[in-house]
Amino acid sequence: MAEPTAAAYTLTLAHLYPELMSTYGDRGNLLALQRRAAWRGIVLRIEPIGLGVPLDPDRYDLYFFGGGQDREQAVVADDLQRKGPALRAAAAGGAVMLAICGGYQLLGHEFRTGEGAALPGVGVLDVRTVAGARRHIGNVIVRCELDGAVRTLVGFENHSGQTYLGPGARPLGRVEVGAGNNGADGTEGAVCGDVYGCYLHGSLLPKNPWFADHLLRRALVRRYGVAVPFPPLDDSLEERAHQAVLARVRTVGRAAVGVR
Repeated sequence: MAEPTAAAYTLTLAHLYPELMSTYGDRGNLLALQRRAAWRGIVLRIEPIGLGVPLDPDRYDLYFFGGGQDREQAVVADDLQRKGPALRAAAAGGAVMLAICGGYQLLGHEFRTGEGAALPGVGVLDVRTVAGARRHIGNVIVRCELDGAVRTLVGFENHSGQTYLGPGARPLGRVEVGAGNNGADGTEGAVCGDVYGCYLHGSLLPKNPWFADHLLRRALVRRYGVAVPFPPLDDSLEERAHQAVLARVRTVGRAAVGVR
């Protein structure tokens, strides 16, 4: 069978609970993915998956799960359990998932709130989270290695969760500035296969286009099973903006939010 032409490449993304779990500019991640795909002749369809909406694990190549407050997390937690088998099947089948803050916590095994309530997760990330007494707010710089290269991620954290990784997960990166997963072990985020979770708002992907491209490439492999043409883009403007953020945060942010 002939490989599809560039114009025929199509990916489908499931946006989990967009009305309840999408705070601090998280929707900008979807815009970045869709635009960077379109510039390469790739169609990215985005479908909202809300409360009570069934989930077909074979349909979606990417999943996005944004952040929310404890109240919103409690609302979606029961429904998420019903979607759990489909999400676990999707992850096992190579689907790419990006979860931010509250979504990150619920893709793990459990989130224990400040009131002591245990919200069950779906376990596609080997992490557990407990609410801490201190809220971490500020700019973050993370050093991470993906695709054989060491790069930086910049973002903004706003959470009191303390997330700890189990043996089945590896950190997305190490914090240079910021609290990261728990303010103690120097890690930020978690990766299990092609499931990625982190605390980086702001939005993450427009500030870090290389990471957006990593997710798109992995989703194309999942959908087509072959190396799809993926020409580079002129990211000179984005790179200048990224470097400007690095310089500013390294200069003024270290004393405020701590350095690793």
